[in-house]
Amino acid sequence: MHPIDELSRILKKLRLSGILQTLDLRTKQAVDESLAHSEFLYRLLNDEVERRDAKQLDTRLRRASFEHRKSIEDFDFSFNPKVPKAKLLELATCGFVDKRENLCIVGQSGVGKSHIAQAIGHRACMAGHTVLYTSANAMLKKLRASRADATYDRTLLRFTKPSLLIIDDLGLRPLKDDEPLDLYEVFRGRYERGSIIVTSNRSLEEWAPLFGDALLAGAAMDRLLHHSHVIEIEGDSFRNPPRGRGRKPRGK
Repeated sequence: MHPIDELSRILKKLRLSGILQTLDLRTKQAVDESLAHSEFLYRLLNDEVERRDAKQLDTRLRRASFEHRKSIEDFDFSFNPKVPKAKLLELATCGFVDKRENLCIVGQSGVGKSHIAQAIGHRACMAGHTVLYTSANAMLKKLRASRADATYDRTLLRFTKPSLLIIDDLGLRPLKDDEPLDLYEVFRGRYERGSIIVTSNRSLEEWAPLFGDALLAGAAMDRLLHHSHVIEIEGDSFRNPPRGRGRKPRGK
């Protein structure tokens, strides 16, 4: 048997068959540059580490279900000078996710809330965190449907398990039926276990009345806001900028 065939068999058994992708290149490089055996082995194994890291990042990004691949680098902070750039860049380091803190982003439609939320989510994926993005309506719809087919606990786990849950457009429409309780259960299940980013067109003062019950609202908001950063964004809409400023669609 040829040595490469035997090596391939061993690498597959060790689940290191990806090394074969750069083996020829690294072997030639070792010969041309007279590399020490240890340097050759380091470069070969580092290729495998980078390959695995890239594959895992791609998996995390895919499972996050972002609407768009947004980055903090392509957000136009100059469009609305009141946007707290320094604070958002600090949050984009995702230290708040490590601490299991929350982030609430409020402001009128079109000022960039969804862009910022997904950009921070992208950064969290890069940092190795599991992330799930969903609109508030889609999340509550899934939880409502799960009550009918007896999969509620499993569906709830989908929203409480990730390191970071991004709930977009909370309060876009009134909560109805069991939705206030479902939202409370998400907040309760994640409290001090995982981070939440919530975006809303409504001010924080308008969130509690959505629950329709003062006690439930108090319990939910207390858990959400206990360890929370609040960002209020004021300014013009990227979708409908004032005359002369030019249209720069950057998310909601």
